[in-house]
Amino acid sequence: MIARYTLPKMQELWSDENKFRKWIEVEILACEAQAKLGNIPKSAVPRIRKKANFNVKKINQIENKVHHDVVAFLNNLAEYIGEDSKYVHLGMTSYDVVDTALSMILRDAGNIILKDLEELNKVIKRRAFQYKMTPMIGRTHGVQAEPISLGFKFALWYSEIERDIERLKKAIKTVSVGKISGAVGNFAHISPKVEEYVCKKAGLAPASVSTQILQRDRHAEFVTCMAIIAGAIEKFATEIRNLQRTEVLELEEGFVKGQKGSSAMPHKRNPFMCERLTGMSRLVRGDALAALENMNLWHERDITNSAVERVILPDSTSLVDYMLVNFTRIMKNLTVYPKNMLKNIDLTKGLVFSQRVLTKLTKKTHTREEAYAYVQENATRAWETGESFKELVLKDQRIKKYLSNEEILDCFDLKYFLKNVDYIFKRVFKKK
Repeated sequence: MIARYTLPKMQELWSDENKFRKWIEVEILACEAQAKLGNIPKSAVPRIRKKANFNVKKINQIENKVHHDVVAFLNNLAEYIGEDSKYVHLGMTSYDVVDTALSMILRDAGNIILKDLEELNKVIKRRAFQYKMTPMIGRTHGVQAEPISLGFKFALWYSEIERDIERLKKAIKTVSVGKISGAVGNFAHISPKVEEYVCKKAGLAPASVSTQILQRDRHAEFVTCMAIIAGAIEKFATEIRNLQRTEVLELEEGFVKGQKGSSAMPHKRNPFMCERLTGMSRLVRGDALAALENMNLWHERDITNSAVERVILPDSTSLVDYMLVNFTRIMKNLTVYPKNMLKNIDLTKGLVFSQRVLTKLTKKTHTREEAYAYVQENATRAWETGESFKELVLKDQRIKKYLSNEEILDCFDLKYFLKNVDYIFKRVFKKK
């Protein structure tokens, strides 16, 4: 569905070739287990393993006639194996193969994304320390609030990705489960020992209980985790987009030689990749909703989940892989404008230091309300007239009754707002 945005490793993982290779692996492991139990000749297993193969085109041709993908696969597999094919799929149902193989693929997809997250956080950490004490204005409700540092902002991002890493590890564990339990999960036609053997060899845990399928809360958790990761990238990308606005211009996507921002306006340098990633996040959130809908299946199973998963599982993992790799590239090539950050701090002519004045004044006035009124009156005047808030405070005799010039000037010291950045960094990057 989103082939253009699928990177090579993920593309290979979700290919028909890999899917059928996984199906063969499950079938052969089941044969090995059946041979150990004495249910099929041990001599048949090496022959089956040697001959087992498939042809995607032929499978598709057969499926067009039988309208069943696993039957088509088994028919094609039998053409390669020959007489010993009667030992394949013994006592099994289609989703013993499909779901167990799918869990292997999801585990592998999750591990690709896990590496992406770890690589991204290496870059974010480096950038955080690079701009640890680079002052910029913090904003709440889109309005200037108080100074922070750019490194502080990146430390926040790093911490969120750390949570995504832990979340994904759990989701991978949740989905790394297999089932070889037959048509309704009751092991009527196959020994539980086959399931134990296959899962152990495939690196999966046996489901403690299953129906004809693994329960879809597992897949819903995994895809929801994809949506949360995508949401984090959307959040970071949106922040860059906002800070790249011409009126702000504190951060900017890297712009390479030969790149064009507009067919009409040669001056344009747009955050196009951040915009692309923001849009992709919406797709992944939609996939998560579909995965949650898939949890509700009739009785021991119906097939309403199947067509949905053929879209949402490759799409959500492929999109998140693409988003992480490209946002890592954005962070590596991010252009930072410290001078503009300082200019923007000064934009309101000192208003962002109002709380510092309020705090000092409150300690000496009769009530906080009195101090607040003095500071807000000067702040309002500064807003409306464009006068310097600092100069207005220095001239206000009501305030000077309590604070000296030196105490007032100290309120406008930028370093005060960065004094605990080291402490925050120690908490965020502990043992890193």
